[in-house]
Amino acid sequence: MIAVPGLQRNHISSDNTPHIFKLGDLGHVGRLQPVFPAVTCTVQASLLSGKYPNQHGIISNGLYDRETHTVSFWEQASNLVQAERIWDIATRKRLNLKTAVIFWQNTMYARSNIVLTPRPLHMEDHMLMWCYSRPPLMYEEMSNKIGKFDLTSYWGPMASQASSIWIERATSYVMEHEKPNVIFTYLPHLDYIFQRHGIAPINLKHEISFVDELVGSMVKKTTDMGIRDKSQFILLSEYGFTEVSGDIPLNRILREKGFIKVREIEGKEFLDFEYSNAFAMVDHQIAHIYVKDGSEQEVKRALDGIRGIEVVLDEEGQKHMKVNHMRSGDLIVVSEKDKWFSYYWWLDEHKSPPFANRVDIHRKPGYDPSELFVDSDTHMIPLNGKLVRASHGRLPSGDLDDGFGIYVSDKKNIPIGRDDIVNAVTIGKYLGNIIG
Repeated sequence: MIAVPGLQRNHISSDNTPHIFKLGDLGHVGRLQPVFPAVTCTVQASLLSGKYPNQHGIISNGLYDRETHTVSFWEQASNLVQAERIWDIATRKRLNLKTAVIFWQNTMYARSNIVLTPRPLHMEDHMLMWCYSRPPLMYEEMSNKIGKFDLTSYWGPMASQASSIWIERATSYVMEHEKPNVIFTYLPHLDYIFQRHGIAPINLKHEISFVDELVGSMVKKTTDMGIRDKSQFILLSEYGFTEVSGDIPLNRILREKGFIKVREIEGKEFLDFEYSNAFAMVDHQIAHIYVKDGSEQEVKRALDGIRGIEVVLDEEGQKHMKVNHMRSGDLIVVSEKDKWFSYYWWLDEHKSPPFANRVDIHRKPGYDPSELFVDSDTHMIPLNGKLVRASHGRLPSGDLDDGFGIYVSDKKNIPIGRDDIVNAVTIGKYLGNIIG
């Protein structure tokens, strides 16, 4: 299974993507209906477990701990997923099945036989660009052959095709040296292209063709190993993108309405989770709003009046969207199609916290796509949400491909629904059934 975030059905053609087109010609091509919210960690957990977020507990790319008053994004621990995934089923049933997972989220310490995930080590004066691997030392042995992984090509203003190239090489290495029965891998670079340039950049055909070449290399690897006729390829994107024209600085608005408190420390303002009556943990086009008891209706009325918010989900709304979980916000807001939520809370940019204009994915209480840009004068991350050109998180609406991912398989053994749509949970159930 190859995850290519952002790839959509209208990107596939016989001339520009011959390898992906051939896979679909052998089996199925359809639109992938993501779970809500349509963000990386949530959709991946559903694809691997066949469960909705209200069952597996991955309600966004971030988590808020109500006991410690801390927000953390991109936590990698496998046990955060509160549902069995394919390798857990294989382990429980003592099946003779070797699984491998490469660069998917929430896989550190997973019971998959083979795991490879970025895990930089932060030293006092520098960062070691290391990858966690299972078995131990696999990454060190692999990097001697294909080179070390460069984290700056994976995220930040220098994110590029190089990360996807390295991951493809790592995948081929694992196929050859570890020979797993099931392998999950990830090609991220289209995600950067669309957020930076929108869903129709000038060089779109070139970028899509680049992905196709990497897919073709993995297909060729199975041919070289003599296992192509025994293999099934599933290629999908967890979500599709929509064009956006600006951000909604949700915490700043909540602050102006009196719900958020800040602490000023050495001239910089930090969000005060303890004393704020409500704050937003933002993630692309959705945000979890955590509210102190007694303020729910007041906060909801305030949110209903914010321009750019399409819907506010209360408890009943969250049940309907299958995201009602103890980790979820007391309210969840969804932006209009052409907006996204930024985490900013300061009113004076000079008082923004030190991490605001740096690549710092763990200390910000929200996903920050501005980290894909750099100010040419200051060499810092610009605090300008209008630079971001595309986003995701909402469920698709209407008959357009906007918001839908793609599903491609070279076999016809996953049922395709009406309008050529397959749900992410359906794929997860299929994976569980084939080994169960």
